[in-house]
Amino acid sequence: MTTSSSALWQRIQASGITTLAVMGMTKNTGKTVALNHLLAQAAASGVALGVTSIGRDGEDRDAVFFVPKPAIVVWPGNLVATARATLERAKVRYKHIDATGMDSPMGEILVVKVLEHGEMEIAGASRSSDQLKVIARLKQCGAALVILDGALGRSQHASPAIANGVILATGAAIGGGIADVIRKTRDRLAILGIPQADEATRSLCEPVFTRGGVGLWNSANQPLMLAEMATLNAAATLLQYQQADMATVALSGAVGHSLWRALMTLASHRPGLRVVVNDGTRLFVEAGDLLAFEKQGARLMAYRGIHMTGITLNPFSPLGGSFDAQEFLTAARAAFAAYGVSDVMLEARMNQYKETA
Repeated sequence: MTTSSSALWQRIQASGITTLAVMGMTKNTGKTVALNHLLAQAAASGVALGVTSIGRDGEDRDAVFFVPKPAIVVWPGNLVATARATLERAKVRYKHIDATGMDSPMGEILVVKVLEHGEMEIAGASRSSDQLKVIARLKQCGAALVILDGALGRSQHASPAIANGVILATGAAIGGGIADVIRKTRDRLAILGIPQADEATRSLCEPVFTRGGVGLWNSANQPLMLAEMATLNAAATLLQYQQADMATVALSGAVGHSLWRALMTLASHRPGLRVVVNDGTRLFVEAGDLLAFEKQGARLMAYRGIHMTGITLNPFSPLGGSFDAQEFLTAARAAFAAYGVSDVMLEARMNQYKETA
């Protein structure tokens, strides 16, 4: 078992967060390695840990590229929320603790207590509302910290409405050289890290984020429109107000390219326009789109800002084009000085070397 506390684990404990999302930039960026590192650190620290997933993880081979991938390694005392079918393949002994009554394609989500060190496949709830219930159930069963494992192409578990901290795994598998990976990671951070709105703006927009839908206010903060409608269908409605005295727009749902074009049009008519979205996980646009929006004098804000607790690196790519680990770490730390950047495998090797030297 890991005996020394890593810098990443120290940041997590110092932050006081109780729900942590682990997400990857893409497949094979080291998300499972980072997750296993945190599971081991929690066990070494005696922290009561709960773990679940928004998809399926822990299988022997990557479901997209069919290359071998690391298994999830759990520790005695871990509380795991996973689908019934995965327990039939568990390589550890466990004890049933609770039934959630939530169904999934792989059966009901159950809560079990792990009795020995070993490998598990984990498949949890996919809907955000169910994830919140599973997190609450794990905490009721005694978890002081719940870790949510993500899935390819899905980031809603990183929403601050669900998790109050996020670990982002990035690495050589993204493609290109070190500079390319850093640029792509920076772009992703720009979207996830849009700043939280000030308290006055949050208070103004609260009805939209409480009930869901779209809201518009004029420069005197008087409502022009409050509608419980899907944001995917909101572009045409918003454009009807482009000649109005519009100062603030609130959108509770996803923002795709069609809606973004409408927002750009509104911003061109109303310099200083404020647009508030739920959080950065709801944006399905490019980092360059954000820059163009700001150049028009508009401001994009989050109702809830995402707390990026750390960035982990994987210099290895199973598809070729791996990096020198130390060179990658040095470059990433220089590029992301405001974040805690770790290569947990490199750190473990260095600690082992020091102990044997």
